[in-house]
Amino acid sequence: MTELHLWLRHEPRTTERRTPVVPADARRLVDSGIALTVEESPQRIFPIEEYEAAGCRRAPAGSWVTAPRDAVILGLKELPDEPAELVHRHIFFGHAYKQQPGAAGLLRRFAAGGGALLDLEYLVDDEGRRLAAFGYWAGYLGAALAVLRHRGRLAAPLTPTTKDELDAVLRPAAGDTEFTALVIGALGRSGRGASAAFGTAGVEATRWDLAETRDLDRRALLGHDVMVNAVLATGPVPPFLREEDLDSPARRLRTLCDVTCDVGGPFNVLPIYDRTTDWAEPVRRLRAEPPLDLIAIDNLPSLLPRESSVDFSAALLPHLLAFGPGGAWGRSLERFHQACRELGVHQGESHP
Repeated sequence: MTELHLWLRHEPRTTERRTPVVPADARRLVDSGIALTVEESPQRIFPIEEYEAAGCRRAPAGSWVTAPRDAVILGLKELPDEPAELVHRHIFFGHAYKQQPGAAGLLRRFAAGGGALLDLEYLVDDEGRRLAAFGYWAGYLGAALAVLRHRGRLAAPLTPTTKDELDAVLRPAAGDTEFTALVIGALGRSGRGASAAFGTAGVEATRWDLAETRDLDRRALLGHDVMVNAVLATGPVPPFLREEDLDSPARRLRTLCDVTCDVGGPFNVLPIYDRTTDWAEPVRRLRAEPPLDLIAIDNLPSLLPRESSVDFSAALLPHLLAFGPGGAWGRSLERFHQACRELGVHQGESHP
């Protein structure tokens, strides 16, 4: 059997400090006989020296483009725009299967080079459940930022922190007024994280899921002060908020956080904004009077890079140890081929 060679790449996004494999789990991979090359990265939360101590090889940032063709390139967020042809198998969150902006271009790059995308979003079990996800921390941070904004304590630009430091400013303080909060998608990973953050803030949030959104009570939704959306729809769903709702006299809603950030997606449940916010400017005002503030940051867990990386790496590790053509990786590969067929892109068969 050919030795598996994983290549952990540097993330080009300057605010991305997470990693899919932490040094302790890197050692488990190396000890199992997997070769692991780790690129230098100025912002990764774990220094390169910890990976070297775990037995990993060191490589310059961005050198994956010249890695051996059989290496499997491992990352989290988007690839740089070059090279135009992707020859390797890549593991990361591609956001390319639901007609998102740039999706077609990314799939064509794989087709041109003969590589393949093993999308982490589609690394699922037999029942379609995600096997490794950052959802809990995305929800926790989304609700935390919404609370801090609503209480006037959100400072910009945002900077990475620890959970202990975040919770210290999240807990209620003297002079804080009470407010109502709503979590939509409360039973999922992100929803559970959001509910937990509201609990830390001393707020008992209303929790909605499928039963409550099947026949949506928009007046009740608009009657909350703060809302966190944790629903990423995979099929047609009536939007939770429309432009006319923002101008409704019934709107009490003042702070909205969209954890999913499905801007441009065909099933976006919040088609009321056209661009995400970021660490430098985390809040966008959608209405001036009465005010309505939006937070929509697409890499929220990177604000807690250590905690979120440790959790994700622990979930991903057993699947990297079992990397091969069947099971979850086979399903992920087939989803890639399906997306290419839907787009009319023809590529050679790739195998995990």
